Amino acid sequence: MLRDLLQRADELDRRNFLCRSVVAALGVSLIPGLSADEPVLATAAATPVRPRTAKRLIYLYMSGGMSHLDTFDPKPGTPEGGPVKAIAAGSDGLMLSEYLPELAKHGRHCVAVRSMTSTQGAHGQGNYYVHTSYGPRGNMRHPCLGAWISRLGGRANGTLPGSVVIGGGSQHPGAGFMESVYSPLPLGRAGSGLPYSRPARGITDDRFAQRLATADALADEFAAAHDTKAVHDYRSFYDEATTLMKSSDLAAFDLSKEPEGLRDAYGEGAFGQGVLLARRLIEHDVRYIEVDLGGWDTHNDNFVKVPERAGELDQALGALIPDLESRGLLDETLIVVTTEFGRTPTINKNQGRDHYPKAFSSLLVGGGIKGGQSWGATNEKGTVVADKPVEIPDFNATIAYALGLPFEQVVTSSQGRPFTVADKGRPILDIF
Repeated sequence: MLRDLLQRADELDRRNFLCRSVVAALGVSLIPGLSADEPVLATAAATPVRPRTAKRLIYLYMSGGMSHLDTFDPKPGTPEGGPVKAIAAGSDGLMLSEYLPELAKHGRHCVAVRSMTSTQGAHGQGNYYVHTSYGPRGNMRHPCLGAWISRLGGRANGTLPGSVVIGGGSQHPGAGFMESVYSPLPLGRAGSGLPYSRPARGITDDRFAQRLATADALADEFAAAHDTKAVHDYRSFYDEATTLMKSSDLAAFDLSKEPEGLRDAYGEGAFGQGVLLARRLIEHDVRYIEVDLGGWDTHNDNFVKVPERAGELDQALGALIPDLESRGLLDETLIVVTTEFGRTPTINKNQGRDHYPKAFSSLLVGGGIKGGQSWGATNEKGTVVADKPVEIPDFNATIAYALGLPFEQVVTSSQGRPFTVADKGRPILDIF
């Protein structure tokens, strides 16, 4: 058994004025959001782990609670399964919903985890739990997977952010108690490029350089009077922002550089274009990109809304998987499709399905897994996990394991509490 090691140290709070200052100075809102409570972290020495199977993670989050019976765990011919048929995904016996025909063509790369279970049945709490492996606890905020990857795995590209979240909304936990440098960069939409990454209209290079020089002179004076980590970190963020503004890596956010036919293949909607941007970002060594697809909260008209949502997901995945494979990136990129909880097997009077954390499904693609199979199972009605239950921390530990993260390494919060990337979760080793 690997041992947890714990080392604590003094931790320093930051203030909200840092965020306001960075955004105001040059309009650099491209820097990850700064929170009011960000400690300097102390961690234990890294626990030895096996070599990683994946270098990067594309995390596709199905916001609202995706129905397992209508996607990755169909139950055709049963009252609970409704009108949804099952189709073969490759030649290894894996079956998916008929709503996912493009994904089914690439089933040899996929593992459907059909025994997911959660303790959280409300959207906010479920969203938080699946992103952090921890339930909400008072004013404590836990880091998301992207922050853990940046903290424990480091940045592969020193110019670009370590993680990016596209369309994640205001409820995303971000860096939690970690320092702001580990916060994912939030983007509203993929097709707009990186906002505020260019000088304002009419600002020439010379004028911009003069403003930077003035800001540096003021910063030098302030830093001399207030020699604290918060001030030095602020200047570091400022320098990183201006470096990115001048970098060729900024082109990673420009979807216009992709052939029109490939952009169409991913889908014209915000989600499909977000997945295409994710592919561009991993090519520039961003290690974690999350893309959100909402609209899965189908209390009403489930069999009208789910085919629409599943169609967007299917088109994007049907383009992403062969695109990565053709570029030699699929084996080193783990794609995750998950959600906060499932939907009830019972179909309600509004032809909908309600919240159901007791049993649901997720999907893993590429990244060193043994595809063409399912892991775990629900019973014939899809109501309970019948084999190999996977709790949220177990699923996140599996992701951490694939990425070679020391998932038993302890990091302490500003309150002196010890945390690990996946709480007490254990990875599913047999799928690798």
